[in-house]
Amino acid sequence: MSGKFSRILLGAFAAALAIAGVHAAPPAPPKQAVVFVIPVREEIADPTFYILRRGLKDAIAQKADLVVLDMQTLGGSAATALDMMEALGKYPAATLTYVNNQAMSAGAFIAAATQEIWFAPDGVIGAAAPVTSEGQDIPDTMRLKLTSFLRAKIRAISEGKGYRGDVLSAMIDKDFELKIDDKVIKPKGELLSLTAAEATKTYGTPPQPLLAVGVAKTLDDLLAKKFGLGGYAVTRLEVTWSEQLAVWLNALSPVLIGLGLLALFIEFKTPGFGVFGAAGIALITLVFLGHFVAGFSGHEPLLFFALGAVLLALELVFFHSAGFLGVVGLLLMAGSIVWSMADLWPNEPLTFSGGAFLAPLLNLGLGTVIAVVLAVALIRFLPRGWFWDRLVIGATVSSSAQAAGGAPEAAATVGALVGRRGMAMTALRPAGQIEIDGRRYEAQAALGVIDPGTAVVVTARSDFNLIVERADA
Repeated sequence: MSGKFSRILLGAFAAALAIAGVHAAPPAPPKQAVVFVIPVREEIADPTFYILRRGLKDAIAQKADLVVLDMQTLGGSAATALDMMEALGKYPAATLTYVNNQAMSAGAFIAAATQEIWFAPDGVIGAAAPVTSEGQDIPDTMRLKLTSFLRAKIRAISEGKGYRGDVLSAMIDKDFELKIDDKVIKPKGELLSLTAAEATKTYGTPPQPLLAVGVAKTLDDLLAKKFGLGGYAVTRLEVTWSEQLAVWLNALSPVLIGLGLLALFIEFKTPGFGVFGAAGIALITLVFLGHFVAGFSGHEPLLFFALGAVLLALELVFFHSAGFLGVVGLLLMAGSIVWSMADLWPNEPLTFSGGAFLAPLLNLGLGTVIAVVLAVALIRFLPRGWFWDRLVIGATVSSSAQAAGGAPEAAATVGALVGRRGMAMTALRPAGQIEIDGRRYEAQAALGVIDPGTAVVVTARSDFNLIVERADA
């Protein structure tokens, strides 16, 4: 009786909820797995490394569930392959290589660094012995050293992955015999290469595949096997001309930095904003672009550089006291350039004791040296004329002396300004800039602070600037 009464109460309660319009919330759709597909195609070289590094860092930032290397390569640089293996070792989540349809030589090394290897039905992997860049055999002593190193590297990354270490050793060393359960799979005297069927064949007790987890007709079939139809969202990266351009830009980074700093220096020393400012900004932007494409950094360093440039411009145009804003601006600009060239990973703590900042600091230092040398050469060998007048006299009559150490005609020009009236173009606190007959000069207030737009009169000159006071004083 009590059970019948309970059912009646439950039915009445459900009916009341229905009348009130209260319905159970529909179940949330299952979360799709986030998959990044990174191509490893054609020759293993820096452009491939760049897109891999950038893709891995993006996958970390987006908390991807799987990174897939879509591989079709005959090999390439062993040094680049080792860099790519190291980058894969920094990725904290699952990695997989899909041999679509060949992973030869250096490609086999990279595939071995991923957690799983899958094959297309016609996939082939192997023949990973080191050769010269021209594809020729290397001398025996060097070959033995490289083979020993590569085998040790493969063993280190293959621990706990079945037969992978021995299989890759048989691909690297022709004198290595691959033998499992008294069955010789690869005799001495040749290099091992495997088809999809051979790579998935099982050996031992309990049985386990020789190298590959499985075979999938297409990459989409592979992902469907792992996550189900519609159970994944794919982000596909592609190697474009920008990666090849980044190789050249990064190699020329010190030169681009030097020329960019020189152009910005000339822009600051001449009135207005013109071609040198645009050229300096473009050259520095190329430095940031090259390292962004190479996967070193995101957009943040460029934003910090722009902030530093704004602070420096505010210091020069409005405050002109070589003070806090200018120092902070210069530090931000220099620091952002170093930041853009540092290989920093999202999942690793930021440390300044490692080697991540060594190469960037060297590049920045070399670029600064190039800028200084070119600036000295410009001042030393530039013919006197219109540009010289704008650079040395017209803009600021500047720097270490408006007259001291300068040309006699420059000293005469400055001396003739005593008694002339002008306009304060920046605040004089006490130093700043004034304008006389359309030209700007470094000036210092004889007393107090002079606001921008105030009429002034030149009362004297020093080796460094003009001495002025208010015209109505």
